[in-house]
Amino acid sequence: MTVDAHHHVWDLAARDQDWIPEGSPLRRTFTVADLEPEARAAGVDRTVLVQTVTVPEETPEFLELAAAHDLIAGVVGWTDLTRPDIADELARLRELPGGSYLKGIRHQVQGEPDPEWLLRPDVRRGLAAVAAAGLVYDLVVLPHQLPSCAKAAADLPDLTFVLDHLGKPPIASGALTLWSTDLHALAARPNTVAKLSGLVTEANPAGWTTDDLRPYTETALEAFGPDRLMFGSDWPVCTERATYGQVIEAARQLTSPTEHAQLFETTAARVYGL
Repeated sequence: MTVDAHHHVWDLAARDQDWIPEGSPLRRTFTVADLEPEARAAGVDRTVLVQTVTVPEETPEFLELAAAHDLIAGVVGWTDLTRPDIADELARLRELPGGSYLKGIRHQVQGEPDPEWLLRPDVRRGLAAVAAAGLVYDLVVLPHQLPSCAKAAADLPDLTFVLDHLGKPPIASGALTLWSTDLHALAARPNTVAKLSGLVTEANPAGWTTDDLRPYTETALEAFGPDRLMFGSDWPVCTERATYGQVIEAARQLTSPTEHAQLFETTAARVYGL
């Protein structure tokens, strides 16, 4: 089984994706039917569908999609971590059609102005509820927010934190040292894993090569090891810079054949309970 542990879908007829700028090729509807032939052609058998917007309607829709499509093995949804009844809300989501596919929760922490948003008492309470529900928490953050991720992971050892896109390293500029230091600090917490995903989006928009991504991939392998790394395409966001096939091929080239089983299957299956 080959797993793509991170992709999205959206329907602009259902709701706007206000993070997509006008004129972007991403400003159209992307469906599971669009993804399926590309995933199958690349040898992908199962995927994890990840939230895109912070609205309560999206997660139930994604759960129904997972129930309707064999390709989708799990969903990382969204709910307001700060709501007083967060435990009840997580239980409600699990009881919806397709609720068994809910594997994790994510919030757009990258858009929060407070670099220590994850450490707020109301957020911490919500994260504890996520752990108690047996779910994981996906981190979509910027490099300067990595220290707060490490603190949150230390404070909540029973919660598995999954770092999306390696924390969006500054690949285009070639900067490495500060990001690497903070990534290693996060990886020192045993309840953390990371996704080798979204890297082409952080590369030079004029063009990228696998060699541009290599220092960041090697740093992640050094920090987490292949048993705590998983592949994610970040489709369709990746299509601004590369095809689905190019993204998965780059990940294969940047890792050794002995690491592929963990990167493309066992880590995601274990962490998300696929």
